Amino acid sequence: MKTNWWHTNLRETGLGLSQQTRWLLNSSGADTPTSLSLPSVIQQSLPSQSADCTAPFVSTAQSPRIQQHCTFNHHQQPQQRHITTSHTAKQHISPQQPTPQPHSSSLLCPCSDMSLHSFGLEPLSCHSWNKDRTQIAVSPNNNVVNIYEKKGKDWVKIHELNEHSGRITGVDWAPETNRIVTCASDRNAYVWTLKDGVWKPTLVLVRINRAATCVKWSPLENKFALGSGARLISVCYFEKENDWWLSKHIKKLIRSTVLSLDWHPNNILLAAGSADLHCRVFSAYIKDIEDKPGPTAWGAKMPFGEVLLEHKDCGGWVHSVSFSPSGDQLAWVAHNSSITVADAAQKKEVTQLTTEHLPLLSVLYVSPTEIVAAGHDCCPYQFTYKGPGGLEFVKKLDIPKQTSKTSMSAMQHFRNLDKRATEEDSNELKTLHQNSITQLRIVSGQKDKVDKYSSVGLDGAMVLWEFKH
Repeated sequence: MKTNWWHTNLRETGLGLSQQTRWLLNSSGADTPTSLSLPSVIQQSLPSQSADCTAPFVSTAQSPRIQQHCTFNHHQQPQQRHITTSHTAKQHISPQQPTPQPHSSSLLCPCSDMSLHSFGLEPLSCHSWNKDRTQIAVSPNNNVVNIYEKKGKDWVKIHELNEHSGRITGVDWAPETNRIVTCASDRNAYVWTLKDGVWKPTLVLVRINRAATCVKWSPLENKFALGSGARLISVCYFEKENDWWLSKHIKKLIRSTVLSLDWHPNNILLAAGSADLHCRVFSAYIKDIEDKPGPTAWGAKMPFGEVLLEHKDCGGWVHSVSFSPSGDQLAWVAHNSSITVADAAQKKEVTQLTTEHLPLLSVLYVSPTEIVAAGHDCCPYQFTYKGPGGLEFVKKLDIPKQTSKTSMSAMQHFRNLDKRATEEDSNELKTLHQNSITQLRIVSGQKDKVDKYSSVGLDGAMVLWEFKH
């Protein structure tokens, strides 16, 4: 009964393990149980009286200096959960690292089919490539888009697009016309053209009263779609008579923020995922600039704004959508850790697979049957779709880092359990990305056979991946 009383009082103090054991040995008095013995392993972990005990061990949850957002994978053991703080990208980076240089640093990984390039400590929210993949436009989670050029093994910044006053939420680089479109939380969108070595912005009349969230050029690059928090999609095109960019709105059935967009190969159909847990396919046909489209597997009648698909049970926010190379299938990922494929060739039958991973944020078709998706697990995964009911997980595409284990003292063992709820003595994840992956892009090849793709994440890194068919 004495032991139970003593443990109850220890729990009520809210102290960490090291504090409890130290206080237990140092306390004395008439009411203190003197015959209580501690396990030998705890006694070995206690510092001597001459040790420096001025810095008590405080658990992360008790520290007043850290406001944490905990993201736990409920399908894993407690030792495998990841705890991230509100300092989004900085919590995984050791403060002993050197100050980042103006250009990026490159790192060849042990496996020859991937390489990592660091653009600093700030998170990368979006990126896009030019036609020959010698330049990349990235936004470090602020109101600026930086353009880097590959010189040797490094990426050197050559331009800075800084017309926006709010955080950049989307960037897309048209390969043939060499125009860049950007959108931001300031409710504006700009089309950038390169003149005499300088990128010049042109304001687009998007006519929205909420933040823009995503933007995507059409395959023929004669128009682009912009999603926003105004519960609508702006389809923007250039009017030669007045020399400006106009927009037409798709509002039908959208009840919340549009989070993701992707174009059908026919330049007419547009897929959209939104925060109302719906995924839809619209017609974005603009008769002023293009010919009347022919019938597709999604439908024959395609006036502007026509809804050709509406899936109402996505299970969560639809973070990303991607058409297949033929355009007959549409894949999307939602916040309930699921990946879904709608097959227009099979009467629009929907196949959903709920994974054991953390939520996926980006999805990309790399062949007619293979899909790559990535997100909060900090690594890409491969899925295959063989027909209705045939959506399967294939493998993880990131090879874990090989780390050498060293001997650990009992003191360090309990310190790690107390602070990080794990026995490991490292904050580094066993993946190339050290934080969530925000976006995937094709680097070489087409959707029917992608040879290389890229990913950017909240750790400020860009990784090039080779896909082996």
